[in-house]
Amino acid sequence: MIDLRSDTVTKPTASMLAFMQKAQVGDDVFGEDPSINALEEKSAQLFGKEAGIFCPSGTMTNQIAINVHTQPGDEVICHRLSHIYNYEGGGIAKNSGASVRLLEGNRGNILADEIKKNINPDDVHHPITRLVALEDTCNKAGGAILDFEEIKKVRSICHEGNLNLHLDGARLFNRLVASPIDYKVYADQFDSISLCLSKGLGAPVGSLLLGTHEFISKARRIRKVFGGGMRQAGIIAAGGLFALENHVERLAEDHKHATSVESVLKELPHVESVNPVETNIIVFHLRSGIDPDEYVLDLANRGVLCFSIGAQAIRFVFHLDVKDEQVEELIKKLKA
Repeated sequence: MIDLRSDTVTKPTASMLAFMQKAQVGDDVFGEDPSINALEEKSAQLFGKEAGIFCPSGTMTNQIAINVHTQPGDEVICHRLSHIYNYEGGGIAKNSGASVRLLEGNRGNILADEIKKNINPDDVHHPITRLVALEDTCNKAGGAILDFEEIKKVRSICHEGNLNLHLDGARLFNRLVASPIDYKVYADQFDSISLCLSKGLGAPVGSLLLGTHEFISKARRIRKVFGGGMRQAGIIAAGGLFALENHVERLAEDHKHATSVESVLKELPHVESVNPVETNIIVFHLRSGIDPDEYVLDLANRGVLCFSIGAQAIRFVFHLDVKDEQVEELIKKLKA
């Protein structure tokens, strides 16, 4: 079976498991798990941030960040395709009591000028605009990379408007491998960054939230309230440490696989269009009259798992468990 549903389906490699078995552990709520402490320190140093906190999921790191940055009744600006809006269970409203201002933009890119236009005036009739959230790469846009020059402009607008800027960096390492920028230069644009370890990097569980000491101190309290305080979780943190050391540069293989399949999809008669492939995700659109659910079922019967993500849209996600020979097999199945 070739599983292209998500890069979350990866399993730890034998080397990662061996590393995890040797992990030193302690009670993380007491701050005594050496493996978690090492992971938090390493990730913060990597991106030039003061501190980090390890959490069970990227949804939790995003929701903690929003909760720290906002007060009930505030408003969050994000792209209409954002994961924090579409795939986190209404958490912005439920967890933080904040409303959302959704903006349009090409493949997840929202322009600084549009953000400026949508910052609410100081008027009792409007919620206070408090936070801007970006997603790089943008999952629902097909792993699209955000324009760094535009990010810097957004940073400037946020500074002028006294707004916080958060990054949902679930696939940030894909972005930094495909379009290299110094990690610290990139991260300096954001007040907080969420990093996922269990997608392209292949760790079994976990995400990190990075920011200032003050921010992470508040985040640690919110993590406890959300039920995310863990005990001897250094075993899973060790998987993240191994991934940071061994699985970042290999993301280029996933990007290569996606590009190879993209070129094939463009030639198939039943495919209307393919979103430009920039990292490890392909979103392609079936011609009118083809039922996407039936198409997904047909592929499953041929040994390929994937998702339909909207009207006529199919998503493939490549990851470390998809090997060269499987890509060759996939191409044969697609042509068939």
